[in-house]
This record gives sequence, structure tokens and C-alpha cells, in this order.
Amino acid sequence: MAMAATKSVRGTAEHGVKLTKGEQAKVGFVIDGDSFVLDTGLKVVLAAIQAPKRAWPQKNLPAWPLADEARNYLQGLSKNRNVQLYYGGDRRDRYGRALAQVWLEDPDGKDGIWLQEAMVEAGYARVYTWPKSTQDTQRLYAAERRAREAKLGIWADEVGHGFYQIRKPDPNPLAQYVDSVQIVEGFILSSADVRGTVYLNFGSDYKTDFTLAIAKKNRRAFTKKGLDMMSLNGARIRVRGWIELQNGPVIWLNDPNRLEILD
Repeated sequence: MAMAATKSVRGTAEHGVKLTKGEQAKVGFVIDGDSFVLDTGLKVVLAAIQAPKRAWPQKNLPAWPLADEARNYLQGLSKNRNVQLYYGGDRRDRYGRALAQVWLEDPDGKDGIWLQEAMVEAGYARVYTWPKSTQDTQRLYAAERRAREAKLGIWADEVGHGFYQIRKPDPNPLAQYVDSVQIVEGFILSSADVRGTVYLNFGSDYKTDFTLAIAKKNRRAFTKKGLDMMSLNGARIRVRGWIELQNGPVIWLNDPNRLEILD
């Protein structure tokens, strides 16, 4: 088991992350590995991470591998514990759930364990940020890297026949994962700017190979991060997002925090 539960992530201002202090309450019921209900009745989603999904019979959707284990781990960390919510973007999703960064309260009443980091470092969640959200993204990626290198939780080789593994940008295997969130790693071979939309190509044939696309309306967010998306030819990158089919497999990237430039 990872040692994330023993770590302390304190004082968001100390890490240069601008968050707004929100509700403080006790965790009542844990729904799954990234959401729970406070004793006030407020449903909370751990923003910027994605834990294995539990079964959804109404939609005929099966559980993801380790869904129960992830829920149990979060329950062991947080049930009947006081937590402090912080907001760094939209406070509520369309279902009225709080989208928050969450810290367990330590015995001194201060921020103790950062739940997002604890879940990721234990291998029971992966990083999955949302546009215009604020969090210590690099710290989360560092936690994910440690879990992946240690083959913890979802990163273990035997879990779900590679259900969570990082994919290569090969179009035919990737096409099997259409309509799902995947992590893809590879080299950008070429790029194109078509009426303001950027297309980053991972193969010689853009009509069939994997492509990373950034819509014109989203380019400003990348520029603000200091990213020139047209200058990445030859770079090895890791990207996460929803796989669609448009000619070949494509991820429409709308959040620069979902992109890691490796070299």
C-alpha cells in the first residue's frame, strides 16, 4: 500500500495555487473512489482525478476494475472525518455536486492529507483535470508517476488486462477505445493549423492515424500556459482525454493540464 495517507499537503497559498476556501463538514457516505456525501447532504466530487467507476445498471455500464477497492480506500481515509473543501474553478457540476479540492482535517484543525494526492499515489485514481480548474497539477502528476512506477492499484500489470495502461498512438488498437478516456503517449510527427484549429499528427497519414486536436476557441488557454502548440514537432508527449473517431482516432484537447511534454 502506498504511503500517501501519511503525507501532509498544507496551506494552498504556500504552493502558489489560488483556491477559495469552501465548506467544512464531516464525510458521511462514500459513493466511490472520487466522490462522497457530507453529513450536511452535499455531494462532493474530488476534482482533477478519476477513480475507477462503479457499475451503473440503469445505463447497463459494468464496473471498472478495482472500483470497489478504490471506494474502500477512500472510505478508510475519510469516513466520519472532518474535511475542508477548496474551490479553484466551477463550484458545482450540472448535477449540483461540489467540485472541490479536499483536505482531511488533522488533530489540530488544520489541513492535513490532500485526498486527491492520496488516492492518486495509492494507485486508486488517475489524474484527470478539467478546463479552467486550479489545482497543484504537477504534484498530482508526480504522485501518479510514483504509483505507476511501483505498479500500484490500477497500474498493476494484471489489472483488467491493461484496462488503465498508457496506450501507444497506433490507430487500430486505439480505435477499440472509442468513447472512453485514455492516456496516449508518443511522438508528434507533424502539425497543421487549419482556420485556427491545431492538429498534431502522430503518423504520416492524418486521415487514418491518431491526431491530437485543439479547437480555435481553446488555444488561448494553451498560450496562457506558455505552450506554442505549433512548435511541438518531434516532441514526445503524454495526453489524456476522450477518444473519438474522425478519420482516425482523435482526442480534442480542451485543457492544457491534460498534456505532459516529456522530451
